[in-house]
Amino acid sequence: MNPYSAYCDEYYANMYLHTEMKLPQNRESVLSFFEHVRRRYPEMASFSARPRSEFSLETEKVDGQFRWVTLEPRRLCSGALNPLSLDSAIQQHKTVLEIVPYELSVGHLDCESLNFTMGFDFQYRGNHSQLLVEALGMVPAFDRLMDAIPGPLLAYEPLLQFALDDQCKTQCRISLEARSTAYQARTGEFGEEPLSVYLTVRRYASLSKEEQFSAELERLAETADRLVGHYLVENVLQPLQRAIAMK
Repeated sequence: MNPYSAYCDEYYANMYLHTEMKLPQNRESVLSFFEHVRRRYPEMASFSARPRSEFSLETEKVDGQFRWVTLEPRRLCSGALNPLSLDSAIQQHKTVLEIVPYELSVGHLDCESLNFTMGFDFQYRGNHSQLLVEALGMVPAFDRLMDAIPGPLLAYEPLLQFALDDQCKTQCRISLEARSTAYQARTGEFGEEPLSVYLTVRRYASLSKEEQFSAELERLAETADRLVGHYLVENVLQPLQRAIAMK
C-alpha cells in the first residue's frame, strides 16, 4: 500500500505535458498512440472519444485503483489513482513520455511545460473552509477579523507558489481546494465533494538537446515527493486528518 494512503482518503500522482503546437488529432495517430500505451499496460482497455477532440484510455476502477491517459489538442495527461507505489505511477508516466516523440511527433522544442502533481483528497461533510482554518490556522493579520465575522466562513483556500531555481524555470505550487458552497453553509446540507490538497512541480520552456522528457519527469517527481515528505505530511496532511477525526 502506498504510504500516503495513511494520511488521506484518496491519493493520486499525475503527469501533464503542455505543448506549444497542437497535438495530432487524426484517427491513425490517435489510435496508434493509444495502442502503444495499451501494449505496455494491457489493463488499460477502455477507449473513448469525447467532445472538443479529447481522447482517453482508462482501466476499470478496482480496489480503489485507477489508471488513465488522455490526449487533448495541446495537452497530454497520465494519471494514477491510489497506486500501490509512487514508483509505479512514475514509471507509467515515463513510459507514456517515451512513446510521445515517435507516435505524436512531440520534440524538445514543443514543450511549453511539464508538470508532476501529487493530490490528496479528504472526505468531509462540513464547511471545508472552516475546517482549513481550524486545522492550519489563519493568517495573523486576519485573526481578529475572524472573531468579528457574524456568519459562516465561505472561502479560505491557502495557495503558495515559489521558484526552485534563480531563473524560475522550475516552480512549485501548493494549493488547497475547498468545495463546500454558500448554499451548503446556509442550509447545513453538505455534499460529498472532497477537500483537496495539491502539490505541483512544473518545469517551463523547451528541453535542451541533452534533456529527455522521461528524465525530466523523474526529476520533477523526486522533488515533489521530497517536498511532500519533508513538509506537506507533517504540516498539512496530518493536521487535516486530525481535525476531521475530531469532528
